Amino acid sequence: MPETRRIADQLQRAYQGQAWHGPSLMEILSGVTAAQAAAHPIPNSHSIWEIVLHIAAWMDAVRERLEDGPVAEPADGDWPMMADPNEEGWQQTLQLLADRQQALLNLIAQMTDEQLKQRIGTENDPPTASGYSAYYNLHGVIQHNLYHAGQIVLLKKLLGK
Repeated sequence: MPETRRIADQLQRAYQGQAWHGPSLMEILSGVTAAQAAAHPIPNSHSIWEIVLHIAAWMDAVRERLEDGPVAEPADGDWPMMADPNEEGWQQTLQLLADRQQALLNLIAQMTDEQLKQRIGTENDPPTASGYSAYYNLHGVIQHNLYHAGQIVLLKKLLGK
C-alpha cells in the first residue's frame, strides 16, 4: 500500500472512523449544541467552537502548502473568530471542517510517495513546519487534530456532556 494511502487512512480515522486512540473528532463533536460549542467552561481558554475553527484553519494551511502555497499561518488566522453563536453558525462551522478534511484527502489522493519527501518552505521553523517535508506536515496536521480533539473531550466533560 502506498504511504500516501496510509496517511489518508490515518487522517480519516482521526476525523471520522475507527481510530486506535478512541473516538474520532466527529464522534467527539456529535451531539454538541451551538451553545455548548460557544461556551467557555475554563476562563481565558478557547471554546469547542474556536478549537474546531482552529483545526479547520490549519488543515487548510497544510493543504495550501502542499499545493505550493505560502508557508505561513492560515489565511483565516491561527484562531479564527466564530460567527454568531447560533445553531446555523455551528452547523456551518462543522461543514467547513468537513470541507477542509475532504479537500486535504483529495489532495493526498493525487500525491505520490515521492512527493512526500519534498521540502515545504525554505527555513526551518517548527511552529509553521517550514523547511520540513510534505510527510512531516501531513503527520503534523493529524497529530494537531488529535491534540485538539483531546481538549474538546475535556471541555465537554466540564460542560457535563
